[in-house]
Amino acid sequence: MTAVETKPARGAPPPLKHDEAASGRASRPRGKRRLGPGKSIPLGYLIGPLLLLGVWIWGSAQGWIDPRILTAPWTVVETAWDLWESGRLGPDLLVSARRFALGLTFGVLAGLVLAIVSGLSRWGEAVVDGPVQIKRSIPNLALLPLLLLWFGIDERMKIITIALGVLIPIYIHTHNGLRSIDGRYAELAETLRLNHAAFLGRVVLPGALPGFFLGMRFAVTSSWLSLVVVEQVNATSGIGYMMLLAGTYGQTDIIIVGLVLYALLGLVSDTVVRIVQRRVLSWRRTLED
Repeated sequence: MTAVETKPARGAPPPLKHDEAASGRASRPRGKRRLGPGKSIPLGYLIGPLLLLGVWIWGSAQGWIDPRILTAPWTVVETAWDLWESGRLGPDLLVSARRFALGLTFGVLAGLVLAIVSGLSRWGEAVVDGPVQIKRSIPNLALLPLLLLWFGIDERMKIITIALGVLIPIYIHTHNGLRSIDGRYAELAETLRLNHAAFLGRVVLPGALPGFFLGMRFAVTSSWLSLVVVEQVNATSGIGYMMLLAGTYGQTDIIIVGLVLYALLGLVSDTVVRIVQRRVLSWRRTLED
């Protein structure tokens, strides 16, 4: 019985021999891909915002943008400096940063605990996942009347509102990361007779980190969005309160200062998360590398 010889289709390139394919792989520089998005651009995440800034500057300089609708960039800079010099901007900025940090911290901790309980136990999932999914479908704005009744208008209400907005993305993506761990790693851990602590440290934690960092990026954005809302509801300090007060008197320049501050703080916090993610997950090769 003779082996059947297969011929390449007409127009198709001839198949590589084993040694030729091996030499081709060896000759290609490590880390260089023929397919994919290409090498990362240094500070590439700033290109889009800088383009928007350029359009804003050009439109304002040409008189295409009515300053009563959108204040010119140089006027915004002057207003921000005047607010800082007068001592109005600094305290509001510190108050907003404190609310953001506390809400983000409590939300991340709560989301992590719930994700671990639900992701590593079927009983935990049965108890935890349903209520979290219900909260996921209810926006924070809908909860504000209840939160105001329960906690009043003090700082607790604002921090809890921010934490509730952070909890959901942390839980969803960390839980998904836990459940996406290859089952063969668990089988290998059982074969090696790892205890629960070693299993969590060597298998569960590294496997869940990509999902956790993805959730962190969503959580940071959600934290700033929630902060904008709570600082315009019965607040007496913060960037949002400054913007609300400026809107009452028609001070467009101060409103734009607040929006620019929110945008810059959001961009900086997201950049910090991305840098930490790359450092922590340096062992994981992706198309982004």
